[in-house]
Amino acid sequence: MKNIIYIVIILLTIIGCNTSKPKFSNDEKQKTGSNDTIKIANEELNYEIIIIEPGFDFWLHSTAYPRGYNSQTYLENKNNIFVMEWNNRVRQPQLYPPNLYEMIIDYSPNVNYGYEVNYLLYNYMIYFQNKYNQKLNGYVPLR
Repeated sequence: MKNIIYIVIILLTIIGCNTSKPKFSNDEKQKTGSNDTIKIANEELNYEIIIIEPGFDFWLHSTAYPRGYNSQTYLENKNNIFVMEWNNRVRQPQLYPPNLYEMIIDYSPNVNYGYEVNYLLYNYMIYFQNKYNQKLNGYVPLR
């Protein structure tokens, strides 16, 4: 059986929501293209991340720190914190917008997902917090 981490955020479910306004300009929205689905997999562990979010691919290549900027340990520590808070919010739809926090992220601190999976998850969490004006834990870098 294949273990999979899925982060599937579909902007179409968010368009009608007025919980917060994106901090990104219309110019950036226009620069998004057909490459709005990103899939990164660790074949050795049979884990993958699938992110469907218009604008994320553009942001990742234009704004995020490059690969290697942060260590894998740093990314893992931040991802543990972000995912724990994310999952708490999924479980409390009466307190947090259920159209932003749709599904649990299956992320275990005891599994080595590899650098690429951690890099992508971390950067999605930063993108998500900045775009939707959310704070999953403390300071959110503005990139």
